[in-house]
Amino acid sequence: MSTYEVVLLVEQALSADDAARVRSLHEGIEDPLHYTVLIPVEDAAAHIEAAMSSLGGADLGAAPTLAMTEDDLAAVQAESQHRAQADLDASVASLLALGVGASGRLVPESPVPALTATVSQTDAREVIVLTRPHVVAEFFHLDWTSQARRRLGVPVLHLLEHETFDEQAGSGEGITGL
Repeated sequence: MSTYEVVLLVEQALSADDAARVRSLHEGIEDPLHYTVLIPVEDAAAHIEAAMSSLGGADLGAAPTLAMTEDDLAAVQAESQHRAQADLDASVASLLALGVGASGRLVPESPVPALTATVSQTDAREVIVLTRPHVVAEFFHLDWTSQARRRLGVPVLHLLEHETFDEQAGSGEGITGL
């Protein structure tokens, strides 16, 4: 009996409800299930640069100069790494609590190429991307799910974190259209 591999790309820790919903998608599969969870580590330098550039605007003149030492940047990056590791540990634990196999890794690089490599390495049969709603990226097909669908030869499902299937289908808070 071979293992049915599923790769999950998530933005934040899976709640127990998220894990149960993911598991419910595979109830009829007789092979042992294994989920590989990928969680990107936010790039601290990029976040700081974006925050700094948003402080200034055409009407306000140049952005203020704030001194950020390498030590400060390293501390922000370490916090980002710590938060991502905690999210990964919680996600794997939520899946293991459901009696399925689960492992994971942090993704310091771009998430979609890492997803593609992981699907190939694990011989995954499907991919599930769990994110918060990203309406603009989704509209222009720049979101992780759209990118993954263009690159992978396996089914790719996009779910919204912390929303039930009914909410995602439009009867609750999910996106019902643009």
